[in-house]
Amino acid sequence: MPRELFAGVMSGTSLDGVDAVIADFAPRSGKPCETLGAAHIGFPSLLRDELLALQQPGNNELARAGAAANMLAELYADAIARALAAAKIAAPDVRAAGVHGQTLRHRPDRGFTVQLNNPARVAEKSGMVVVADFRSRDVAAGGQGAPLVPAFHAALFARPDRHRVIVNVGGIANITDLPRDGAVHGFDTGPGNVLSDLWCARNRGTTFDAQGAWAATGTPNDALLEVLLADPFFSAPPPKSTHRDKFNLQWLEERLAAAHLDDEAENIQATLVALTARTIGDAVRAYAPTAQELVVCGGGANNATLMKYLAQEIAPRKLLTTAEDGVPVEQVEALAFAWLAREALAGRPGNLPEVTGAKGKRVLGGIYPR
Repeated sequence: MPRELFAGVMSGTSLDGVDAVIADFAPRSGKPCETLGAAHIGFPSLLRDELLALQQPGNNELARAGAAANMLAELYADAIARALAAAKIAAPDVRAAGVHGQTLRHRPDRGFTVQLNNPARVAEKSGMVVVADFRSRDVAAGGQGAPLVPAFHAALFARPDRHRVIVNVGGIANITDLPRDGAVHGFDTGPGNVLSDLWCARNRGTTFDAQGAWAATGTPNDALLEVLLADPFFSAPPPKSTHRDKFNLQWLEERLAAAHLDDEAENIQATLVALTARTIGDAVRAYAPTAQELVVCGGGANNATLMKYLAQEIAPRKLLTTAEDGVPVEQVEALAFAWLAREALAGRPGNLPEVTGAKGKRVLGGIYPR
């Protein structure tokens, strides 16, 4: 059987950088897919600062966004080239690259979503067909446009002998419910790392709390946690999705003020990690109560404090990571966009209406020839 080679590129809400993979969807191993090469490139501080600034309205933002999109495109193409080198694969052998872009606005309630990207530039630099703008068609069909990974999660991680929930913890956290009967569901549960990253940057001067070490020095503040949990997003039924448009530093500051708390910074950090664990746990209890195990991917899987809190939240269910299924936690989303590119080229739908709320199944993504 000939190989089905696709590239996938992802830069997520956490703004830590670009992940790229070269995947074979017809490997000799018989698995659904196999990673042949991978690469990670951290964001230069100038680009990261600009992407953070562009999350909010500002002066000359159209020109600034255009310049930032070009910088992103260069990084995306560089990451693809590095993944190709790691795989010892030539660009012409890869059928297409799925390049999600960097989400700046996500407002399905107003009928739009914006992923900063210049896919034509990526195609020019990489010498590949590029598939991009995956969310817009689902939003146009009345859906949330997110999460888009549940169909891929089902293809890769579903098991006929057990009820699993896949938990992706990036800047935002989402779950994919994979019961044994195959009825896939999923939705965003709320902030993943986004709030704890912002609080760490403000108080420690680092972009994230490595392994949750700082949070481990604090104690969750139960009163503050209840104030945070009172946000209507958490109790709203799915389908639902969210982004930095909602969960940002302003959102946190408003609730800190409302709580009238003067607590230590490390205790607030621990509370933000507890919020992520609690909202995931609440989602599982409400919508996947018979789940036997949770499988975690994304950067949050490397946060030992979050994993500790999450294990307590979902007990007696088993907690593991996708690495234990042979897929590194940082590669799952990039693999998902390689898979979505494959579906687009084949003319197959990539969304799940039962997840996003769209009117029906749709082929996702705009195609830019090599």
